[in-house]
Amino acid sequence: MREIRAVYTDETIRVYQAYNRIIAEEAVKNGTFGTHFSMNRMTWIKPSFLWMMYRCGWAQKENQEHVLAIDIKRSGFDKAVESAVISTFSEDLGISKEEWQKQVKESDVRVQWDPEKDIYGNDLPYRSIQLGLRGNAVKEYVNDWIVNVSDITDYVHELDALRNNNEDINERLPKEEVYIISRSID
Repeated sequence: MREIRAVYTDETIRVYQAYNRIIAEEAVKNGTFGTHFSMNRMTWIKPSFLWMMYRCGWAQKENQEHVLAIDIKRSGFDKAVESAVISTFSEDLGISKEEWQKQVKESDVRVQWDPEKDIYGNDLPYRSIQLGLRGNAVKEYVNDWIVNVSDITDYVHELDALRNNNEDINERLPKEEVYIISRSID
């Protein structure tokens, strides 16, 4: 089962990214990414907090020591999802591998569905979305979609310490709810 689950309002949806201190501090200070952020490579945004924790090792992995909660315009997120091309070819797509490769080459957005994680990094029975942005999509993300950037690293470390102490942190996690997009996304 695939679902987008996120913290969102009528205007924004929260995504997470993890970076080194320099990129993170610059983003918080500027309210968007600055000169240390590469506009020339793909950047992945994830609305799932626990998937981000799995990916960055609860802010312990090198160059992922700072976790950012980034509120972006829903219109930008929806546009990205609607224009995304699945990152891995499958016969189930109903197109040839060559057609898929053409779509990947022409698209600035990739979609990947990964198993959602629990607080210990174990797979859950549904998949969470992450979006890879490049080219014009990265430019729009950085220059137009971002509404607010918060460094939540202290919160992440606090939760991780409680988790490692076998305390139940589920009530302290962000309250993610199912997020509906008008178009089906495969």
